[in-house]
Amino acid sequence: MNKVVIVGCGNVGMSYAYSIVTSDNSVRELVLIDIKKEKAEGEALDLIHASAYSNASIKIKAGDYKDCDDASIVCLCAGSNQNVNETRMDLVDKNIKVFSSIINEINKTNFKGIYLVATNPLDIMTYVTYKLSGFAPNRVIGSGTTLDSARLRSILGKKFDVSPKSVHAYVIGEHGDSELIPWSNATIGLNKIDITEEEKKDVLNEVRNSAYEIINKKGNTCYGIGVCLMKITNAIFNDSKEVMTTSSYNKDHDCYFAIPSVVGKKGIIKSYYLELSEEEKEQLSYSIKCLKNVLNRLNL
Repeated sequence: MNKVVIVGCGNVGMSYAYSIVTSDNSVRELVLIDIKKEKAEGEALDLIHASAYSNASIKIKAGDYKDCDDASIVCLCAGSNQNVNETRMDLVDKNIKVFSSIINEINKTNFKGIYLVATNPLDIMTYVTYKLSGFAPNRVIGSGTTLDSARLRSILGKKFDVSPKSVHAYVIGEHGDSELIPWSNATIGLNKIDITEEEKKDVLNEVRNSAYEIINKKGNTCYGIGVCLMKITNAIFNDSKEVMTTSSYNKDHDCYFAIPSVVGKKGIIKSYYLELSEEEKEQLSYSIKCLKNVLNRLNL
């Protein structure tokens, strides 16, 4: 029935909800859950009014965990936000407690859809969801570096005066400070991107620091990730088998990290492991090591 349940009505959850209401998509029912029930009710009412002028035909309401019974997607946006001078990893302990409570409640329902995770630290919280839910790993998806890749394409599009849609480049690894750009696979059209090593460092730093800059200036990031979550949702409901840098499970390392993956109605269908240079392989190994160091102390 293409039903989405959003858990957490903060900036990210509501930007995703707004994207659902105002874009062309196949969502037919939207349910908002928040620890502050009145906030969820107010947000739902506001979205209902907005939907009067949208092309979408969506049933919208505030609900509770029972609404997960027949949901197609449950999107986890709850948890502590990243504050000024905080890294995403600083949120681990706080947000694991939040997720333990939420997933325990969802486990009491008949939910058999797909988990979509947006809470930071993203790759860690996606793995936590996988372990606590008991779901098959293909049915637990993190937003990964879909936003970071969008930032990269935006930066390069501006630099080379072309549409970001014509930039074919990805950010992979951790959605965080150890993420990397595999320049050996980056092209504009069919042409490899030709920039100096210094320029590559500058672009990577701009991508990595985008969230910090936005948080310093306005307190949170929300619109970009809201659109990315909508893009993943469309790929699931339309079974479009689109390639995106979602946070996907890797059996060899027993962790989630961002890698170009095919997304469809069954979740993650497969992942593509890029041909990397030796330096890029080392960078990706380091990024995975950063994630594993955190996971190893969690004893999940």
